[in-house]
Amino acid sequence: MTDLTRYQDASAIQRVLHTARTIAIVGLSSNELRASYFVGYYLKRHGYRVIPVNPRETRILGETCYASLSDVPVPVDVVNVFRAPDALPGIAREAVEIGADTLWCQFGVVNEEGARIAEDGGVTVIMDRCLKIEHARYVGRMHWLGFNTQRITSVRAGIQ
Repeated sequence: MTDLTRYQDASAIQRVLHTARTIAIVGLSSNELRASYFVGYYLKRHGYRVIPVNPRETRILGETCYASLSDVPVPVDVVNVFRAPDALPGIAREAVEIGADTLWCQFGVVNEEGARIAEDGGVTVIMDRCLKIEHARYVGRMHWLGFNTQRITSVRAGIQ
């Protein structure tokens, strides 16, 4: 069993969220009901440049889709992975090759070999965490009491 705490450091997560501008999402789906699509949509809406990486698509979220990370023509800050864990070592190698700052592995994408490859290449690894949830927690509108509506009330809306 992998000890994931070293890949879930709050200060590292916050640093990535505050410094990243370009996020390549490996495994981004064009299906609006998939988690990857929702995360990509959310990140794009919050000002990040989202680059889809999926060999079976041509455009997702209005952006050109690339078959692999090595095909992406611009520098990438974060490689966000929505793929099976056994695909992670190859993705980690590509992340190192393109000079990405961070390899961010979504819930369930846990692979020690992939993490080691990325770390050995100087890439920060966040593993078994959702980029959207962490953004909402540290940057967005979700706080320890839930969503910050800046309003506390016991009055029920609508017809009583």
